[in-house]
Amino acid sequence: MRLLSSSIALCLCLASPALSADERPKQLLIVSFDGAGPNHLWQRSRDFAKNNNAHFTYFLSCTLLIPRAERSTYQGPGHKPGRSNIGFAQTKDEARERLSHIWQAHQEGHDISSHTCGHFDGKDWSAADWSAEMTTFSRVLGNAWTAVGAGESEPDGWKDFVANDIHGFRAPYFSTSAGMTVAEKKAGFTYDASLVTKGPMMPEEEDGLIRFGLPLIPEGPSQRPIIAMDYNLFIRHSGGIDHPSKGDEFAERSYAAFKTAFETQYNGDRQPLQIGLHFVTMNGGAYWRAMERLVSEVCNRDDVACVSYKQAIPMIGERRKAKATSGL
Repeated sequence: MRLLSSSIALCLCLASPALSADERPKQLLIVSFDGAGPNHLWQRSRDFAKNNNAHFTYFLSCTLLIPRAERSTYQGPGHKPGRSNIGFAQTKDEARERLSHIWQAHQEGHDISSHTCGHFDGKDWSAADWSAEMTTFSRVLGNAWTAVGAGESEPDGWKDFVANDIHGFRAPYFSTSAGMTVAEKKAGFTYDASLVTKGPMMPEEEDGLIRFGLPLIPEGPSQRPIIAMDYNLFIRHSGGIDHPSKGDEFAERSYAAFKTAFETQYNGDRQPLQIGLHFVTMNGGAYWRAMERLVSEVCNRDDVACVSYKQAIPMIGERRKAKATSGL
């Protein structure tokens, strides 16, 4: 994962003066998933959220809705047809089940957002390249039920959902170029989550586009900062080689990092804490288990809200408005 510019540090962070318990804003915990592929993890995450007062953001890669046999219908910018760094659906049945999960998650109040299609590194892409990939995402998602032979099962409201309810974007690998935000605005996205910040921070706003960043948090015996994301923990803990036998150890380390980062904000300035995961259970599911342990412990507190990015935006806006009104 690439660490991006520290310009995000210029955002308007809201350091709180001494406030009473009743005056303090809710602590926000924002958990997101990149890729949103395997159907059993869709089911696991949806069930878990329902039982723990939480809503998630799913950054979807659209090639996972294209059956492998039809992969040549997709071509990413600068690549040959049928190429994807994240693969394709193995069968139409798999894609149909995934579509059902996406719709049910949307109905349950989760945030479905874009992670492009082929999960390519866009660091050298022009605005036109980004726009082409974003247009492909919308086309594939909008026509997905028909494309997998289930047009009669397409839910009422599906096309309106695709056209009007996908508000967010995260670039694969956090890898961006100058043309990305231009394309995001053209596509109608209202928020981006492709940045990395030095710690938990409020998002910045740039010409109407709200920009979030996953934070660096202390982790491990030496408390070295690391991006609050499972892949980065996987690389640090085991060099990117899966070691399920050490899953409990890695889960404990990750939970300790997540919990310390959460409690630091909860007992301090209450900046939103963001945690990113993938639809891959690395090191025996260590990072999902660490996240689930934290969520199950904190998301039923009255002064905590475990929300999607889409839900967090108006809450952050109200917090800023209250701060401005109070003159603090």
